[in-house]
Amino acid sequence: MKDFSEMYIPTFQDVIDAHERIAPHIHRTPVLTSSYLNELAGCEMFFKCENFQKAGAFKVRGASNAVFGLSEAEARNGVCTHSSGNHALSLSYAAGRRGIPCNVVMPRTAPEAKKAAVRGYGGIITECEPSTSSREEVFAQVQAQTGGDFIHPYNDPRVIAGQGTCSRELMEQTDGLDMVVAPIGGGGMISGTCLTLSNIAPEVQIIASEPEQADDAARSLKAGHIIADDAPVTIADGLKVPLKDLTWHFVKNHVTDVLTASEEEIIEAMKITWQRMKLVMEPSCAVPLATILKNKHVFAGKRVGVVITGGNVDLAKLPWMQA
Repeated sequence: MKDFSEMYIPTFQDVIDAHERIAPHIHRTPVLTSSYLNELAGCEMFFKCENFQKAGAFKVRGASNAVFGLSEAEARNGVCTHSSGNHALSLSYAAGRRGIPCNVVMPRTAPEAKKAAVRGYGGIITECEPSTSSREEVFAQVQAQTGGDFIHPYNDPRVIAGQGTCSRELMEQTDGLDMVVAPIGGGGMISGTCLTLSNIAPEVQIIASEPEQADDAARSLKAGHIIADDAPVTIADGLKVPLKDLTWHFVKNHVTDVLTASEEEIIEAMKITWQRMKLVMEPSCAVPLATILKNKHVFAGKRVGVVITGGNVDLAKLPWMQA
């Protein structure tokens, strides 16, 4: 069996293998367009709708690849992870499909909709404080107690290879792109995008988008080394975690730029997508469109792939309804 230690750098063959492995467990999600948003942004955008994915998020790709790549011996004690939401529920989904237990550590402030989904898929939640340090400390205790295989939400070659299947589909579904834009938190989706595009479409620029209030990736790229914030505060709950060594490898080598958007710009982009495209999307997923609308000169006249990473929204706490 291939050594999937943390710093094994996945290859494009791993993406191909992952795509075959996870095919029975995921959707090939559609690519949608909007003439209104194209006119507003001054470019032609192709939205890869992972909000329609199994478990409501792209993370089911990486989670399924990791779970179904385990040997019987490795799977005996189940799997475990820490996550603010979408990886937790995606791993619970994949583990449930395989019939093995899944233990997840989640911040107590994680959206209730995501906690409910984890439990609905059979995942067992242990809560922690909303900081990276608390998350990792509580997780160490949970893993020691359960003995489950640790599937990191993003700094795992199996997960990155799975996420790379998204941009592979996107390139197959469009007639050539100039750029692909995706959100960046820990960097799993961006790393998978880098892995795939550097092999099949190296001419395509990769732009990462993140909140101004959690802009560690932008500062890291500028500084040339990882800058990690412990507990940033942003409406984009899925983008609060820092880069790690494996995802940093892809970011520093393949990402053209990291653009940021304010909380207000993120909410407005989320709202306009709901209104115009009728797409339910999370705040984290609105960050790419927010940065495109903020930096129109960067994208003017280009064909731009935009990854809508998930749609697990707490409908009782929509951002434009808050006092």
